[in-house]
Amino acid sequence: SLNTYQSTLDRLFKKELLSREKIGYAFHYQPRVERHELIGQLIKSVTSDFITEDDNSLIAAFTSISKDFNVEQLDKLESLIEAQKQKLNSEKE
Repeated sequence: SLNTYQSTLDRLFKKELLSREKIGYAFHYQPRVERHELIGQLIKSVTSDFITEDDNSLIAAFTSISKDFNVEQLDKLESLIEAQKQKLNSEKE
């Protein structure tokens, strides 16, 4: 129903996932974060409850699902990991 859509959009707006502009009698909604940022936030939120500094369960879980990735996706992931490693190393220096 219309009320369901309106309340869902309003909750997303209050969580700062959407922006809105009043046009006439209605609000026009726009996303405030990119899709990859939202996915990253969701993953961080879910995994932070299960991971400690010395726990490798996230790596093990990720490894088990990586078999579903194609070569291009794995190459991209590898380059992102390498870039993050370089960033961390440069921050230490």
